[in-house]
Amino acid sequence: MKKQSYKGLAIIAASAVTLTGCKLIGDLEYTVTPNPVEMHGDSVNVSISVKIPEKGLNKKATAEITPKLGNHAFKTIYIQGEKATGNGQTIPLKAGGTVNYTDVVPYSSDMEHADLTIGGLAKKGKKEIEIESKKIADGTIVTPLLVQPDDKALIGVDNFVRTTTETYQAQINYLKGKSDVRATELKEQDIKDFTAWFADAQVNPKKSPKYITFSAYASPEGEMDKNGTLAQDRAKSGAAATKNLLKTAKYENTAGDSFFKEDPKGEDWTGFKTAVEASRLEDKELILRVLTMYSDPNQREEEIKKMAATYKALEKDILPPLRRTQMIVTWDKIGWSDEELKELSKTKPDTLTVEELLFTATLYEDLSEKMRLYNLVVQYYPQDWRGPNNVGYVYYMQNDLDNAKSNFEKANGINENPVTLNNLGIIARINGDRDKATELLTSAVSAGPEVKYNLGIIDIQNGDYAEAIGNMGDNKTFNKALAQVLNKEYDAALQTIDASPDAESAMGYYLKAIIGARKDNLDMVVNNLKSAFAKDSSLKAKAAQDREFIKFFENASFQNVVK
Repeated sequence: MKKQSYKGLAIIAASAVTLTGCKLIGDLEYTVTPNPVEMHGDSVNVSISVKIPEKGLNKKATAEITPKLGNHAFKTIYIQGEKATGNGQTIPLKAGGTVNYTDVVPYSSDMEHADLTIGGLAKKGKKEIEIESKKIADGTIVTPLLVQPDDKALIGVDNFVRTTTETYQAQINYLKGKSDVRATELKEQDIKDFTAWFADAQVNPKKSPKYITFSAYASPEGEMDKNGTLAQDRAKSGAAATKNLLKTAKYENTAGDSFFKEDPKGEDWTGFKTAVEASRLEDKELILRVLTMYSDPNQREEEIKKMAATYKALEKDILPPLRRTQMIVTWDKIGWSDEELKELSKTKPDTLTVEELLFTATLYEDLSEKMRLYNLVVQYYPQDWRGPNNVGYVYYMQNDLDNAKSNFEKANGINENPVTLNNLGIIARINGDRDKATELLTSAVSAGPEVKYNLGIIDIQNGDYAEAIGNMGDNKTFNKALAQVLNKEYDAALQTIDASPDAESAMGYYLKAIIGARKDNLDMVVNNLKSAFAKDSSLKAKAAQDREFIKFFENASFQNVVK
Protein backbone atom coordinates (compact mmCIF):
# COMPACT_ATOMS: atom_id res chain seq x y z
CA MET A 1 0.00 0.00 0.00
CA LYS A 2 1.36 3.43 -0.90
CA LYS A 3 2.52 5.42 2.09
CA GLN A 4 0.50 8.64 2.47
CA SER A 5 1.58 11.85 4.15
CA TYR A 6 -0.22 13.21 7.23
CA LYS A 7 -2.56 15.77 5.66
CA GLY A 8 -6.23 16.66 5.71
CA LEU A 9 -7.24 13.12 4.82
CA ALA A 10 -7.01 10.38 7.43
CA ILE A 11 -3.95 8.18 7.16
CA ILE A 12 -4.80 4.60 6.29
CA ALA A 13 -2.45 1.77 7.07
CA ALA A 14 -3.22 -1.78 6.05
CA SER A 15 -1.55 -4.77 7.49
CA ALA A 16 -2.03 -8.41 6.71
CA VAL A 17 -1.83 -10.63 9.74
CA THR A 18 -1.36 -14.37 9.38
CA LEU A 19 -3.22 -16.15 12.12
CA THR A 20 -2.41 -19.43 13.79
CA GLY A 21 -4.81 -22.28 13.04
CA CYS A 22 -5.57 -21.77 9.38
CA LYS A 23 -8.21 -24.52 9.44
CA LEU A 24 -10.44 -22.23 11.52
CA ILE A 25 -9.46 -18.77 10.25
CA GLY A 26 -7.28 -17.48 7.48
CA ASP A 27 -5.34 -14.25 6.88
CA LEU A 28 -7.16 -11.08 7.91
CA GLU A 29 -6.35 -7.63 6.61
CA TYR A 30 -6.68 -4.60 8.86
CA THR A 31 -7.00 -0.97 7.82
CA VAL A 32 -6.63 1.60 10.66
CA THR A 33 -7.76 5.19 10.31
CA PRO A 34 -5.86 7.33 11.20
CA ASN A 35 -2.40 5.87 11.58
CA PRO A 36 -0.77 6.84 13.89
CA VAL A 37 -3.82 6.93 16.13
CA GLU A 38 -4.60 10.28 17.73
CA MET A 39 -5.68 11.66 21.06
CA HIS A 40 -8.48 14.26 21.03
CA GLY A 41 -10.59 15.48 23.91
CA ASP A 42 -8.89 13.19 26.46
CA SER A 43 -9.70 10.12 24.38
CA VAL A 44 -8.27 7.92 21.64
CA ASN A 45 -10.67 6.93 18.90
CA VAL A 46 -9.82 4.14 16.47
CA SER A 47 -11.55 3.08 13.28
CA ILE A 48 -10.58 -0.36 12.00
CA SER A 49 -11.76 -2.13 8.89
CA VAL A 50 -11.29 -5.95 9.18
CA LYS A 51 -11.33 -7.73 5.82
CA ILE A 52 -11.98 -11.49 5.94
CA PRO A 53 -11.00 -13.08 2.62
CA GLU A 54 -12.92 -15.75 0.70
CA LYS A 55 -12.84 -19.03 2.67
CA GLY A 56 -11.16 -17.08 5.48
CA LEU A 57 -13.44 -18.29 8.29
CA ASN A 58 -14.65 -21.82 8.94
CA LYS A 59 -18.43 -22.17 8.64
CA LYS A 60 -18.75 -23.32 12.24
CA ALA A 61 -16.01 -21.14 13.74
CA THR A 62 -16.25 -17.97 15.83
CA ALA A 63 -13.54 -15.44 16.47
CA GLU A 64 -12.97 -12.78 19.15
CA ILE A 65 -10.47 -10.11 18.12
CA THR A 66 -9.46 -7.33 20.55
CA PRO A 67 -7.44 -4.23 19.62
CA LYS A 68 -5.11 -2.87 22.31
CA LEU A 69 -3.16 0.36 22.58
CA GLY A 70 -0.33 -0.73 24.82
CA ASN A 71 -2.11 -2.44 27.70
CA HIS A 72 -5.42 -0.64 27.10
CA ALA A 73 -8.02 -2.78 25.39
CA PHE A 74 -10.74 -1.52 23.07
CA LYS A 75 -13.99 -3.41 22.74
CA THR A 76 -13.79 -6.88 21.17
CA ILE A 77 -14.73 -7.58 17.56
CA TYR A 78 -16.89 -10.71 17.15
CA ILE A 79 -17.20 -12.60 13.85
CA GLN A 80 -18.61 -16.05 13.08
CA GLY A 81 -19.01 -18.49 10.25
CA GLU A 82 -22.34 -18.88 8.51
CA LYS A 83 -23.24 -22.05 10.46
CA ALA A 84 -21.97 -20.93 13.84
CA THR A 85 -24.24 -19.67 16.61
CA GLY A 86 -23.50 -16.45 18.45
CA ASN A 87 -23.84 -12.67 18.31
CA GLY A 88 -20.95 -11.90 15.98
CA GLN A 89 -21.14 -10.63 12.43
CA THR A 90 -21.67 -13.57 10.08
CA ILE A 91 -19.06 -14.02 7.36
CA PRO A 92 -20.07 -16.20 4.36
CA LEU A 93 -17.45 -18.84 3.61
CA LYS A 94 -17.34 -18.33 -0.15
CA ALA A 95 -17.69 -14.56 -0.27
CA GLY A 96 -15.78 -13.47 2.83
CA GLY A 97 -16.65 -10.04 4.23
CA THR A 98 -15.64 -6.83 5.98
CA VAL A 99 -16.27 -5.69 9.53
CA ASN A 100 -16.11 -1.92 10.17
CA TYR A 101 -15.31 -1.14 13.77
CA THR A 102 -15.03 2.06 15.82
CA ASP A 103 -14.30 2.50 19.50
CA VAL A 104 -12.92 5.07 21.91
CA VAL A 105 -11.00 4.76 25.19
CA PRO A 106 -9.78 7.36 27.67
CA TYR A 107 -6.24 8.53 27.00
CA SER A 108 -3.46 7.87 29.51
CA SER A 109 0.15 8.98 29.25
CA ASP A 110 1.50 5.46 28.64
CA MET A 111 -0.32 5.41 25.29
CA GLU A 112 1.89 8.09 23.75
CA HIS A 113 4.60 5.68 22.58
CA ALA A 114 2.52 2.49 22.53
CA ASP A 115 1.64 0.42 19.45
CA LEU A 116 -1.88 -0.48 18.42
CA THR A 117 -2.00 -4.29 18.31
CA ILE A 118 -4.74 -6.82 17.69
CA GLY A 119 -5.12 -10.46 18.75
CA GLY A 120 -7.63 -12.91 20.16
CA LEU A 121 -9.12 -16.38 19.90
CA ALA A 122 -10.72 -18.50 17.18
CA LYS A 123 -13.08 -21.26 18.36
CA LYS A 124 -14.88 -24.26 16.93
CA GLY A 125 -16.65 -26.39 19.46
CA LYS A 126 -14.14 -27.18 22.18
CA LYS A 127 -11.20 -26.26 19.99
CA GLU A 128 -9.56 -22.87 20.66
CA ILE A 129 -6.78 -21.36 18.64
CA GLU A 130 -4.93 -18.23 19.83
CA ILE A 131 -4.73 -15.48 17.25
CA GLU A 132 -1.22 -14.08 17.57
CA SER A 133 -1.08 -10.43 18.64
CA LYS A 134 0.29 -8.22 15.86
CA LYS A 135 0.96 -4.51 15.46
CA ILE A 136 -1.50 -2.83 13.11
CA ALA A 137 -0.81 0.89 13.73
CA ASP A 138 1.40 3.32 15.60
CA GLY A 139 0.34 5.33 18.61
CA THR A 140 -0.19 8.06 19.61
CA ILE A 141 -0.24 11.65 18.33
CA VAL A 142 -0.84 13.80 21.41
CA THR A 143 -0.43 17.29 19.95
CA PRO A 144 -3.53 18.68 21.78
CA LEU A 145 -1.52 18.35 24.99
CA LEU A 146 0.69 21.22 23.79
CA VAL A 147 -2.07 23.65 24.82
CA GLN A 148 -0.58 26.43 26.91
CA PRO A 149 -2.03 27.80 30.18
CA ASP A 150 -2.36 31.36 28.93
CA ASP A 151 -5.84 31.92 30.41
CA LYS A 152 -6.63 35.61 30.58
CA ALA A 153 -7.42 36.83 34.09
CA LEU A 154 -9.13 40.20 34.40
CA ILE A 155 -8.61 43.14 36.75
CA GLY A 156 -11.36 45.33 38.10
CA VAL A 157 -10.67 48.49 36.10
CA ASP A 158 -10.60 51.98 37.55
CA ASN A 159 -12.96 54.80 36.62
CA PHE A 160 -10.27 57.41 37.14
CA VAL A 161 -10.78 60.77 35.43
CA ARG A 162 -7.90 63.16 35.89
CA THR A 163 -9.88 66.31 35.08
CA THR A 164 -13.50 66.62 36.21
CA THR A 165 -15.97 69.44 35.70
CA GLU A 166 -17.27 70.82 38.97
CA THR A 167 -19.48 73.74 40.05
CA TYR A 168 -19.17 76.23 42.88
CA GLN A 169 -21.70 78.91 43.70
CA ALA A 170 -22.72 81.83 45.86
CA GLN A 171 -25.90 83.93 45.92
CA ILE A 172 -26.87 87.60 45.98
CA ASN A 173 -30.29 88.37 47.50
CA TYR A 174 -32.42 91.42 46.62
CA LEU A 175 -35.19 93.46 48.17
CA LYS A 176 -38.68 93.18 46.76
CA GLY A 177 -38.89 94.77 43.32
CA LYS A 178 -35.24 95.84 43.41
CA SER A 179 -32.23 94.87 41.30
CA ASP A 180 -29.43 96.86 42.92
CA VAL A 181 -26.80 94.94 44.89
CA ARG A 182 -26.69 96.19 48.46
CA ALA A 183 -23.34 96.74 50.16
CA THR A 184 -24.54 94.67 53.12
CA GLU A 185 -25.18 91.73 50.81
CA LEU A 186 -21.53 91.69 49.71
CA LYS A 187 -20.50 91.24 53.34
CA GLU A 188 -22.31 87.91 53.65
CA GLN A 189 -20.08 84.88 54.36
CA ASP A 190 -20.87 83.05 51.12
CA ILE A 191 -19.76 86.14 49.14
CA LYS A 192 -16.52 86.34 51.15
CA ASP A 193 -15.92 82.63 50.48
CA PHE A 194 -16.66 83.21 46.80
CA THR A 195 -13.99 85.91 46.63
CA ALA A 196 -11.50 83.74 48.50
CA TRP A 197 -12.24 80.84 46.13
CA PHE A 198 -11.19 82.94 43.14
CA ALA A 199 -8.12 84.22 44.95
CA ASP A 200 -7.06 80.59 45.41
CA ALA A 201 -7.92 79.74 41.79
CA GLN A 202 -5.45 82.41 40.66
CA VAL A 203 -2.53 80.50 42.23
CA ASN A 204 -3.85 76.93 42.40
CA PRO A 205 -2.93 74.90 39.26
CA LYS A 206 -5.61 72.34 40.14
CA LYS A 207 -8.43 74.90 39.68
CA SER A 208 -9.35 76.12 36.21
CA PRO A 209 -12.55 78.23 36.11
CA LYS A 210 -14.29 78.03 32.73
CA TYR A 211 -17.20 80.47 33.10
CA ILE A 212 -19.75 81.93 35.52
CA THR A 213 -23.48 81.66 34.95
CA PHE A 214 -25.76 84.28 36.56
CA SER A 215 -29.13 82.60 37.07
CA ALA A 216 -31.43 85.39 38.21
CA TYR A 217 -35.00 85.05 39.56
CA ALA A 218 -37.92 87.11 40.71
CA SER A 219 -40.31 85.96 43.39
CA PRO A 220 -43.75 85.09 41.93
CA GLU A 221 -45.73 88.16 42.90
CA GLY A 222 -46.43 91.24 40.85
CA GLU A 223 -46.92 91.38 37.12
CA MET A 224 -45.30 88.64 35.09
CA ASP A 225 -43.77 90.99 32.48
CA LYS A 226 -42.22 93.22 35.13
CA ASN A 227 -40.80 90.18 36.92
CA GLY A 228 -39.19 89.05 33.67
CA THR A 229 -37.48 92.41 33.30
CA LEU A 230 -36.55 92.39 36.97
CA ALA A 231 -34.80 89.01 36.56
CA GLN A 232 -32.83 90.41 33.62
CA ASP A 233 -31.75 93.45 35.67
CA ARG A 234 -30.70 91.21 38.57
CA ALA A 235 -28.59 89.06 36.23
CA LYS A 236 -26.79 92.19 35.00
CA SER A 237 -26.23 93.61 38.48
CA GLY A 238 -25.00 90.25 39.73
CA ALA A 239 -22.51 90.06 36.88
CA ALA A 240 -21.29 93.60 37.52
CA ALA A 241 -20.84 92.91 41.23
CA THR A 242 -18.97 89.69 40.48
CA LYS A 243 -16.53 91.48 38.19
CA ASN A 244 -15.62 93.73 41.08
CA LEU A 245 -15.24 90.73 43.38
CA LEU A 246 -12.77 89.16 40.93
CA LYS A 247 -10.73 92.35 40.98
CA THR A 248 -10.65 92.16 44.76
CA ALA A 249 -9.48 88.54 44.49
CA LYS A 250 -6.84 89.63 41.93
CA TYR A 251 -8.14 86.94 39.58
CA GLU A 252 -7.03 87.46 35.99
CA ASN A 253 -9.87 86.62 33.63
CA THR A 254 -8.27 85.70 30.31
CA ALA A 255 -11.55 84.70 28.63
CA GLY A 256 -13.03 88.22 28.45
CA ASP A 257 -16.79 88.77 28.33
CA SER A 258 -17.44 85.14 27.33
CA PHE A 259 -16.50 84.22 30.90
CA PHE A 260 -19.77 85.81 32.13
CA LYS A 261 -23.08 84.24 31.05
CA GLU A 262 -26.29 86.02 32.09
CA ASP A 263 -29.27 83.67 32.43
CA PRO A 264 -32.44 85.44 33.70
CA LYS A 265 -35.08 82.90 34.66
CA GLY A 266 -38.09 85.11 35.47
CA GLU A 267 -40.59 84.14 38.19
CA ASP A 268 -39.41 81.19 40.27
CA TRP A 269 -42.57 79.13 40.73
CA THR A 270 -40.52 75.92 41.01
CA GLY A 271 -38.49 77.38 43.86
CA PHE A 272 -41.71 78.64 45.43
CA LYS A 273 -43.27 75.17 45.36
CA THR A 274 -40.15 73.56 46.83
CA ALA A 275 -40.01 76.10 49.64
CA VAL A 276 -43.70 75.62 50.48
CA GLU A 277 -43.32 71.85 50.54
CA ALA A 278 -40.45 72.16 53.00
CA SER A 279 -42.23 74.71 55.23
CA ARG A 280 -44.47 74.33 58.27
CA LEU A 281 -47.28 76.53 56.89
CA GLU A 282 -50.72 75.41 58.04
CA ASP A 283 -52.24 75.98 54.60
CA LYS A 284 -49.38 74.57 52.54
CA GLU A 285 -51.49 71.69 51.16
CA LEU A 286 -54.05 74.24 49.92
CA ILE A 287 -51.28 76.33 48.34
CA LEU A 288 -49.82 73.29 46.61
CA ARG A 289 -53.28 72.41 45.23
CA VAL A 290 -53.61 75.93 43.82
CA LEU A 291 -50.26 75.53 42.11
CA THR A 292 -51.47 72.36 40.38
CA MET A 293 -54.99 73.63 39.58
CA TYR A 294 -54.02 76.80 37.69
CA SER A 295 -51.52 76.95 34.87
CA ASP A 296 -51.71 80.74 34.48
CA PRO A 297 -49.14 82.36 36.84
CA ASN A 298 -51.25 85.52 37.35
CA GLN A 299 -54.32 83.50 38.39
CA ARG A 300 -52.22 81.35 40.74
CA GLU A 301 -50.91 84.49 42.39
CA GLU A 302 -54.38 85.99 42.79
CA GLU A 303 -55.75 82.81 44.38
CA ILE A 304 -52.88 82.68 46.86
CA LYS A 305 -53.32 86.38 47.77
CA LYS A 306 -56.91 85.62 48.78
CA MET A 307 -55.50 83.65 51.70
CA ALA A 308 -54.55 86.82 53.56
CA ALA A 309 -52.96 85.34 56.70
CA THR A 310 -51.16 82.73 54.68
CA TYR A 311 -49.94 85.33 52.20
CA LYS A 312 -48.35 87.32 55.03
CA ALA A 313 -46.41 84.23 56.11
CA LEU A 314 -45.34 83.68 52.51
CA GLU A 315 -44.21 87.30 52.23
CA LYS A 316 -42.15 86.97 55.38
CA ASP A 317 -40.52 83.55 55.06
CA ILE A 318 -40.96 82.04 51.59
CA LEU A 319 -40.68 84.83 49.01
CA PRO A 320 -37.55 86.81 50.09
CA PRO A 321 -35.01 84.02 49.37
CA LEU A 322 -36.48 83.67 45.87
CA ARG A 323 -35.38 87.21 44.93
CA ARG A 324 -31.84 86.32 43.95
CA THR A 325 -29.01 85.86 41.51
CA GLN A 326 -27.05 82.63 41.73
CA MET A 327 -23.41 82.96 40.62
CA ILE A 328 -22.55 79.45 39.44
CA VAL A 329 -18.91 78.85 38.60
CA THR A 330 -18.25 75.96 36.23
CA TRP A 331 -14.63 74.88 36.61
CA ASP A 332 -12.23 72.06 35.83
CA LYS A 333 -10.78 70.24 38.81
CA ILE A 334 -7.38 69.07 37.58
CA GLY A 335 -6.23 65.87 39.26
CA TRP A 336 -2.82 64.74 40.39
CA SER A 337 -0.13 64.00 37.85
CA ASP A 338 1.19 60.45 37.50
CA GLU A 339 4.26 61.24 39.57
CA GLU A 340 2.17 62.99 42.23
CA LEU A 341 -0.11 59.97 42.46
CA LYS A 342 2.85 57.64 42.87
CA GLU A 343 4.30 59.79 45.63
CA LEU A 344 1.00 60.24 47.45
CA SER A 345 0.38 56.50 47.32
CA LYS A 346 3.54 56.10 49.42
CA THR A 347 3.31 59.11 51.72
CA LYS A 348 -0.43 59.88 52.08
CA PRO A 349 -2.34 56.93 50.61
CA ASP A 350 -5.40 57.68 52.75
CA THR A 351 -5.88 60.95 50.84
CA LEU A 352 -6.42 59.15 47.53
CA THR A 353 -9.78 57.95 46.28
CA VAL A 354 -10.32 54.32 45.30
CA GLU A 355 -10.22 55.32 41.63
CA GLU A 356 -6.92 57.11 42.11
CA LEU A 357 -5.38 54.11 43.89
CA LEU A 358 -6.56 51.69 41.21
CA PHE A 359 -5.27 53.96 38.45
CA THR A 360 -1.92 54.43 40.16
CA ALA A 361 -1.45 50.65 40.11
CA THR A 362 -1.62 50.77 36.30
CA LEU A 363 1.39 53.10 36.27
CA TYR A 364 3.64 50.25 37.46
CA GLU A 365 4.89 47.19 35.60
CA ASP A 366 6.37 45.75 38.80
CA LEU A 367 3.91 43.24 40.24
CA SER A 368 5.04 43.97 43.79
CA GLU A 369 4.10 47.64 43.34
CA LYS A 370 0.75 46.67 41.89
CA MET A 371 0.20 44.40 44.88
CA ARG A 372 1.03 47.26 47.26
CA LEU A 373 -1.55 49.53 45.62
CA TYR A 374 -4.25 46.87 45.48
CA ASN A 375 -3.71 46.02 49.14
CA LEU A 376 -4.23 49.73 49.92
CA VAL A 377 -7.60 49.48 48.16
CA VAL A 378 -8.45 46.47 50.33
CA GLN A 379 -7.38 48.42 53.44
CA TYR A 380 -9.16 51.72 52.78
CA TYR A 381 -12.10 50.52 50.66
CA PRO A 382 -12.96 47.04 51.99
CA GLN A 383 -16.40 46.98 50.35
CA ASP A 384 -15.00 47.49 46.85
CA TRP A 385 -14.67 44.10 45.12
CA ARG A 386 -11.91 45.37 42.86
CA GLY A 387 -9.38 45.37 45.72
CA PRO A 388 -9.36 41.62 46.47
CA ASN A 389 -9.98 40.75 42.82
CA ASN A 390 -6.90 42.66 41.72
CA VAL A 391 -4.82 41.22 44.56
CA GLY A 392 -5.91 37.82 43.24
CA TYR A 393 -4.88 38.88 39.74
CA VAL A 394 -1.34 39.63 40.91
CA TYR A 395 -1.15 36.27 42.71
CA TYR A 396 -2.35 34.62 39.49
CA MET A 397 0.38 36.35 37.49
CA GLN A 398 2.87 35.07 40.10
CA ASN A 399 1.45 31.54 39.65
CA ASP A 400 0.27 31.44 43.26
CA LEU A 401 -3.06 29.84 42.43
CA ASP A 402 -4.19 29.13 45.99
CA ASN A 403 -3.95 32.78 47.03
CA ALA A 404 -5.37 33.87 43.70
CA LYS A 405 -8.41 31.67 44.20
CA SER A 406 -9.07 32.81 47.78
CA ASN A 407 -8.96 36.47 46.74
CA PHE A 408 -11.15 35.91 43.68
CA GLU A 409 -13.66 34.17 45.95
CA LYS A 410 -13.54 37.10 48.40
CA ALA A 411 -14.16 39.58 45.59
CA ASN A 412 -17.02 37.47 44.23
CA GLY A 413 -18.55 37.37 47.72
CA ILE A 414 -18.57 41.18 47.85
CA ASN A 415 -20.03 41.54 44.36
CA GLU A 416 -20.55 38.65 41.97
CA ASN A 417 -19.90 39.98 38.49
CA PRO A 418 -18.51 38.82 35.12
CA VAL A 419 -14.91 39.73 36.01
CA THR A 420 -14.85 37.64 39.20
CA LEU A 421 -16.68 34.78 37.47
CA ASN A 422 -14.11 34.77 34.67
CA ASN A 423 -11.26 34.62 37.15
CA LEU A 424 -12.84 31.81 39.14
CA GLY A 425 -13.51 30.02 35.86
CA ILE A 426 -9.87 29.96 34.83
CA ILE A 427 -8.86 28.69 38.27
CA ALA A 428 -11.40 25.88 37.89
CA ARG A 429 -9.99 24.99 34.45
CA ILE A 430 -6.40 24.95 35.67
CA ASN A 431 -7.47 22.72 38.55
CA GLY A 432 -9.01 20.27 36.09
CA ASP A 433 -12.74 21.00 36.52
CA ARG A 434 -13.65 21.91 32.96
CA ASP A 435 -17.40 21.58 33.50
CA LYS A 436 -17.37 24.09 36.34
CA ALA A 437 -15.00 26.33 34.38
CA THR A 438 -17.33 26.29 31.38
CA GLU A 439 -20.32 27.15 33.56
CA LEU A 440 -18.51 30.10 35.17
CA LEU A 441 -17.02 31.43 31.95
CA THR A 442 -20.31 31.16 30.07
CA SER A 443 -21.84 33.38 32.77
CA ALA A 444 -19.00 35.88 32.34
CA VAL A 445 -18.90 36.47 28.58
CA SER A 446 -20.08 40.08 28.96
CA ALA A 447 -16.75 40.90 30.64
CA GLY A 448 -15.01 40.99 27.28
CA PRO A 449 -13.31 38.92 24.56
CA GLU A 450 -10.82 37.52 27.09
CA VAL A 451 -13.57 35.28 28.46
CA LYS A 452 -14.28 33.70 25.07
CA TYR A 453 -10.56 33.16 24.62
CA ASN A 454 -10.55 31.26 27.91
CA LEU A 455 -13.47 29.17 26.66
CA GLY A 456 -11.39 28.49 23.55
CA ILE A 457 -8.71 26.83 25.68
CA ILE A 458 -11.37 24.49 27.07
CA ASP A 459 -12.57 23.84 23.53
CA ILE A 460 -9.06 22.66 22.58
CA GLN A 461 -8.99 20.33 25.57
CA ASN A 462 -12.43 19.01 24.62
CA GLY A 463 -11.41 18.44 21.01
CA ASP A 464 -13.72 21.15 19.62
CA TYR A 465 -11.11 22.86 17.45
CA ALA A 466 -13.38 24.85 15.12
CA GLU A 467 -15.22 26.20 18.18
CA ALA A 468 -11.89 27.11 19.77
CA ILE A 469 -10.84 29.07 16.68
CA GLY A 470 -14.11 30.99 16.76
CA ASN A 471 -13.87 31.77 20.46
CA MET A 472 -10.27 32.93 20.21
CA GLY A 473 -11.25 35.55 17.66
CA ASP A 474 -8.46 37.77 16.36
CA ASN A 475 -5.96 36.76 19.02
CA LYS A 476 -2.56 35.81 17.61
CA THR A 477 -1.34 33.27 20.14
CA PHE A 478 0.25 29.85 20.30
CA ASN A 479 -3.05 28.31 21.37
CA LYS A 480 -4.96 29.87 18.47
CA ALA A 481 -2.34 28.45 16.06
CA LEU A 482 -2.53 25.08 17.83
CA ALA A 483 -6.30 24.97 17.35
CA GLN A 484 -5.82 25.75 13.66
CA VAL A 485 -3.25 22.94 13.30
CA LEU A 486 -5.60 20.48 14.99
CA ASN A 487 -8.38 21.67 12.67
CA LYS A 488 -6.06 21.03 9.70
CA GLU A 489 -5.80 24.73 8.78
CA TYR A 490 -2.02 24.64 8.36
CA ASP A 491 -1.39 27.82 6.36
CA ALA A 492 -3.60 29.85 8.72
CA ALA A 493 -1.83 28.31 11.71
CA LEU A 494 1.56 29.30 10.32
CA GLN A 495 0.42 32.89 9.84
CA THR A 496 -0.97 33.00 13.38
CA ILE A 497 2.13 31.63 15.10
CA ASP A 498 4.41 33.95 13.09
CA ALA A 499 2.32 36.93 14.25
CA SER A 500 2.28 35.78 17.88
CA PRO A 501 4.63 36.40 20.82
CA ASP A 502 5.70 32.75 20.35
CA ALA A 503 6.99 33.29 16.82
CA GLU A 504 10.55 32.70 18.02
CA SER A 505 9.96 30.71 21.21
CA ALA A 506 10.92 27.06 21.62
CA MET A 507 7.29 25.94 21.52
CA GLY A 508 6.54 28.22 18.60
CA TYR A 509 9.31 26.65 16.54
CA TYR A 510 8.18 23.17 17.63
CA LEU A 511 4.63 23.85 16.44
CA LYS A 512 5.99 25.10 13.11
CA ALA A 513 7.94 21.83 12.79
CA ILE A 514 4.67 19.93 13.29
CA ILE A 515 3.06 22.02 10.56
CA GLY A 516 6.01 21.12 8.34
CA ALA A 517 5.52 17.41 9.07
CA ARG A 518 1.83 17.60 8.26
CA LYS A 519 2.66 19.40 5.01
CA ASP A 520 5.34 16.75 4.25
CA ASN A 521 8.04 19.45 4.22
CA LEU A 522 11.28 17.94 5.56
CA ASP A 523 13.23 21.23 5.44
CA MET A 524 10.54 22.95 7.47
CA VAL A 525 10.65 20.15 10.03
CA VAL A 526 14.43 20.10 10.38
CA ASN A 527 14.99 23.87 10.40
CA ASN A 528 12.29 24.58 12.97
CA LEU A 529 13.38 21.72 15.23
CA LYS A 530 16.92 23.10 15.19
CA SER A 531 15.60 26.49 16.31
CA ALA A 532 13.39 24.88 18.96
CA PHE A 533 16.26 22.83 20.40
CA ALA A 534 18.49 25.92 20.51
CA LYS A 535 15.89 27.50 22.79
CA ASP A 536 15.05 24.36 24.79
CA SER A 537 17.25 21.29 24.39
CA SER A 538 14.83 19.13 26.39
CA LEU A 539 12.52 19.09 23.36
CA LYS A 540 14.97 16.77 21.55
CA ALA A 541 13.81 13.75 23.54
CA LYS A 542 10.17 14.58 22.83
CA ALA A 543 10.71 15.10 19.10
CA ALA A 544 12.65 11.85 18.76
CA GLN A 545 9.52 9.90 19.73
CA ASP A 546 6.76 12.30 18.72
CA ARG A 547 4.47 10.44 16.32
CA GLU A 548 3.92 13.71 14.44
CA PHE A 549 7.36 13.05 12.93
CA ILE A 550 7.09 9.26 12.52
CA LYS A 551 7.42 9.37 8.74
CA PHE A 552 10.83 11.02 9.21
CA PHE A 553 12.17 8.71 11.94
CA GLU A 554 14.42 6.87 9.48
CA ASN A 555 15.46 10.04 7.64
CA ALA A 556 19.13 10.94 8.10
CA SER A 557 18.49 14.69 8.32
CA PHE A 558 15.87 14.16 11.02
CA GLN A 559 18.09 11.73 12.93
CA ASN A 560 20.98 14.20 12.85
CA VAL A 561 18.94 16.99 14.34
CA VAL A 562 17.38 14.94 17.17
CA LYS A 563 20.44 12.94 18.23
